[in-house]
Amino acid sequence: MKRKWRIVPHDSARVEQLIRGSNLPPVVAQLLVSRGVYDSAAADSFLSTKLTGLRDPALLPGVPDATERIAKAIEDKLPIVIYGDYDCDGMTGTAILYNGLKLLGADVSYHIPNRLEDGYGLNPDAINKLAHRGKRMIVSVDCGITSVACAELCRELGVQLVITDHHTIDETLPDAEAIVHPRLPGTSYPFGELCGAGVAFKLAWALCQKICGAKKVTEPMRRYLMQSLTLAAIGTVADVVPLVDENRILVSHGLRMLAAEPSPGLAELMKVAKLTDSMTLNTQSIAFSLAPRLNAAGRLGQAQLGVELLTAPAGERAQSLADYIDQLNKNRDSLQRSVTLAAQKQVKERFDAENDPALVLAGVGWHQGVIGVVAGRLSDKYAKPVIILSMDSSGKADAVGSGRVGPTSINLYDALASSSERLSRFGGHRAAAGLSIDERQIDAFREEFCEAVAQQIAESNVEPEIVIDAEAPFGQINLNTVKQIETMEPFGEGNPRPTLLCQNVTLAEPARRMGSGDRHLTVRLDQGGKVIRGVAFGCGDWCEEMNECDGPIHVAYRPVINEFGGYRRVEVHLVDWKPAQHEARGSAPMAKSQH
Repeated sequence: MKRKWRIVPHDSARVEQLIRGSNLPPVVAQLLVSRGVYDSAAADSFLSTKLTGLRDPALLPGVPDATERIAKAIEDKLPIVIYGDYDCDGMTGTAILYNGLKLLGADVSYHIPNRLEDGYGLNPDAINKLAHRGKRMIVSVDCGITSVACAELCRELGVQLVITDHHTIDETLPDAEAIVHPRLPGTSYPFGELCGAGVAFKLAWALCQKICGAKKVTEPMRRYLMQSLTLAAIGTVADVVPLVDENRILVSHGLRMLAAEPSPGLAELMKVAKLTDSMTLNTQSIAFSLAPRLNAAGRLGQAQLGVELLTAPAGERAQSLADYIDQLNKNRDSLQRSVTLAAQKQVKERFDAENDPALVLAGVGWHQGVIGVVAGRLSDKYAKPVIILSMDSSGKADAVGSGRVGPTSINLYDALASSSERLSRFGGHRAAAGLSIDERQIDAFREEFCEAVAQQIAESNVEPEIVIDAEAPFGQINLNTVKQIETMEPFGEGNPRPTLLCQNVTLAEPARRMGSGDRHLTVRLDQGGKVIRGVAFGCGDWCEEMNECDGPIHVAYRPVINEFGGYRRVEVHLVDWKPAQHEARGSAPMAKSQH
């Protein structure tokens, strides 16, 4: 599907007004105005990431009840188990609460389900086993909000259940002792976009205050909470929640703590990820280096090791865990490439990638641990929702699936809900979801799901698009300019790194593929004598067409500072490109179907 390039109109009057009122650099003022920030107060609110901007944890719905229950369990020395999800958000949130409850003197352990054997969320078999082992309280992390039957089972077994979650809420809430959720029905918390680790951090903060009997906590607790900011930041970036409001604060301070004082396990993981020599740690450090490694453990059924790494003391165990998880990530990458190639082959042979409203792809034995990543890559590539289903080789078990919406406004959860009768189970949120289905229902489900997506497209009448913040010739891009842009960090979902437009660019030398499997592209670009290196990750297939293009091109790009060998230089990450023929300068060019 083609993606339209939409250039945000330049409002010079508002830019000048913001500069006068705030003394911001012109480039930052222009970018803020393009994002709807028009006055100095709004700019200060957007750019400020002071810890005092975090709301009192007691305001988060369910925290007071959960705090009372857990504090009483600690006092009574009840065996508590933290039951976390197997993704990076769940692992980091589990580590936050496990470390905190240990500090508070609790009898605490943790349990992470096996993604490949247990599936997502609270599991009746696991609950029975935990109860048999004497656990008297379960605190969920990043799961549980739809686990009505499991809550009933906990009641029958005499196990207290405290749920902490942030996922979409069904009509019926579980009958738990306490539910902590930023969008709990009947409440009005002003920021509903915390991830599972963010929710866990707020609960841990409230517990420390409860045990201290005051808002100001002891020095060991303060130190623990500051270190927990790093885990909350990793979970927040990994779960791709909007980096606005409280999430900006958590990530900003978490990155500072990661640079200054990482936990032993994270320090070892940073070594294998080659982040220790980096001058700057940012959201990309998490998104492309740390989170994939932690997620690899979960995707390959070993999430327990991820939590162990995040809670390990300094020593050989932390080092060996980091090395092993790094190897798991390499294995995950190989599996992911294999499934991606098979899925792309299926698209070419069986579907119309240009015109189908969505893609539902299914293969026997596709590794369940990587189908979510593959769905994400293909939804970005084709600019439409993609569901990847892994069918059981014996045909006896349901197919397991994962879906992503890519750069669209489609609500994936709602589209799945329209076909819920054909699904054995499903859950998730607007942009990402998981499901299981009897493989005999796949063809009918594909038809219904595509119809639901087409209906949403018709009702919203919104095309996939690339939003371009401003036109910026290469001559304007230097180290100082990029440093000014980076005052808008942390970048991510809800606050993306600014995308700029440079028109009438030529290739200083032919583009070439690079990286494992020739998946990426590198090219030297020239505009008016200013030559700059461009990189396009995951877009190696642009190479031949770009080299064959007759004439100049337009590029949509994000400027970054590349640090290598002790040197810092500006390069650009290409978002999209198109031939410049027949395009009037200053127009909003329509993108080729590159993704």
